[in-house]
Amino acid sequence: MEVIEQFGNIDIYLFDQLLKGRIQKQMRILDAGCGSGRNLVYFLRNGYKVYAVDQSAKAVESVHKLATELAASDWAADRARVEAVDNMSFADEQFQFVISNAVLHFAENDQHFRQMLQELWRVLAPGGVLFMRLASSIGIEHAVQHLGDERYLLPDGSTRFLVNEERMLQATADLQGIFVEPIKTVNVAGQRCMSTWCIQKPAL
Repeated sequence: MEVIEQFGNIDIYLFDQLLKGRIQKQMRILDAGCGSGRNLVYFLRNGYKVYAVDQSAKAVESVHKLATELAASDWAADRARVEAVDNMSFADEQFQFVISNAVLHFAENDQHFRQMLQELWRVLAPGGVLFMRLASSIGIEHAVQHLGDERYLLPDGSTRFLVNEERMLQATADLQGIFVEPIKTVNVAGQRCMSTWCIQKPAL
């Protein structure tokens, strides 16, 4: 089986977490803001306990179709739900690994960002890991234009809610989270920066 068939277009930094053994088959995994499911191919194909939410009905339909095609035998309709990340219907502390890939930077303002982050943390089980990839201002502070409400115009022409290292450190402390590894940021030709923020909820 070719690599692309086995893993799909999985985010390379999520793949890194898989290679490091932080995502185990017995875990319940949530992709919060799943899109069409590009990060779920490997997990669905290999029988992981996968759940997903997205506010786009079309995206959720794509995930259901993907699950069917990959023979996820225990797949059920309520495993992928049409919901906003800031208001999910899952019960507290249900998941051992939560994925938030390119979602938080679509926050409308600070309050919205905090609400999304709190929801991600709420559904994460003690000892579980929250994996986040989001746009940041790290490394391009002088190249972004503040538009208000912590939203910025980036050199690539997009508008995003941006965090900096101080914001991620403070938010982690507020949650009493534990860094799984240091914050890592990739600068894409000075046009945008993406940070990987990976934290663990303390075990009971």
